[in-house]
Amino acid sequence: MWSEGYIQHSTHIGPGRQGLFARVRSFPATFRYENALAVADGDYVVLYGRFSGHGQPRPMVVANILRMEDGRLAEHWDVVQDEATAAESKSGLPMIGDRFLLL
Repeated sequence: MWSEGYIQHSTHIGPGRQGLFARVRSFPATFRYENALAVADGDYVVLYGRFSGHGQPRPMVVANILRMEDGRLAEHWDVVQDEATAAESKSGLPMIGDRFLLL
């Protein structure tokens, strides 16, 4: 799935394929990803979703930006934010879905 020359731009993950694999192996068995949106434009895909069960106090909402090359993942960037609570949301809306996980 990952090209040999995979490029990792995330500040949360070490370089290359090995950095990604090491990061994934470091998560506990409770780690989960819930995808909420996928958008593609040419060789680029954006996946917007929630990571939970990772040992942090709050779920993380993440936009993963992927560049594809020859049908394989070639490059990755991300934007990561702690999920807002209902009290913190100025819009009154959750960041993902139709209800708040955190009140």
